[in-house]
Amino acid sequence: QLQLVESGGGLVQPGGSLRLSCAASGFTLDNYAIGWFRQAPGKEREGVSCITSSIDITEYVESVEGRFIISRDNAKNTMYLQMNNLIPEDTAVYYCNAADPRLRTNWGQGTQVTVSS
Repeated sequence: QLQLVESGGGLVQPGGSLRLSCAASGFTLDNYAIGWFRQAPGKEREGVSCITSSIDITEYVESVEGRFIISRDNAKNTMYLQMNNLIPEDTAVYYCNAADPRLRTNWGQGTQVTVSS
């Protein structure tokens, strides 16, 4: 069964950092372009960052460029999102899934990130 499980969220003060993890099972993560998405209260889900398969080209939405870093550990079949200099606008539930909508599996529960003083 294809499954993605997000973890690593929490409550952090503005300016703080968190590292999110996305553990894959049932398939090899490196075979796909995969990304992080987030959904804030009252807003639609948006793409945050993605990383291509094999050669690891990365892309970021403008609002997180320079603050977030996406990476993957193929040995652990896990993807990460290092989030630095967090701001309240980053508050959302974060999800991981395939970058190509045609290849996406069911959305997981996500991991809550709350940035607040």
